[in-house]
Amino acid sequence: MRTLRLAFLAILAVALIAVAFGNRDFVTLRLLPSELDRVTGLSWSLELPLFIVVFFSIIAGLMIGFLWEWIRESTLRSQAAKHKSEAHALKREVSKLKTEPTEPKDDVLALLENAK
Repeated sequence: MRTLRLAFLAILAVALIAVAFGNRDFVTLRLLPSELDRVTGLSWSLELPLFIVVFFSIIAGLMIGFLWEWIRESTLRSQAAKHKSEAHALKREVSKLKTEPTEPKDDVLALLENAK
């Protein structure tokens, strides 16, 4: 299994390096389109190699997806914690009931037990 994992990582590394070498051209990233730059006065731009933009986009997409799922599953996690605490309380109650003496606390039940 370790060999398979290392082989997969090696193939992935070769593929990423090939993509990086194939997309070394610089691209300009702008905060806003040129028409809005003139209107708002914000002309922020940055020149980066295309492969960096692609890799950063993939990583940003993964992080947004992980965050979205974490937020979506928060109700499931809270319910699981609630059920876990309830189960723990029930286990304590069962173990407590197992250790208590089984003498009837009611006089009528005690008479019936003695009558047997």
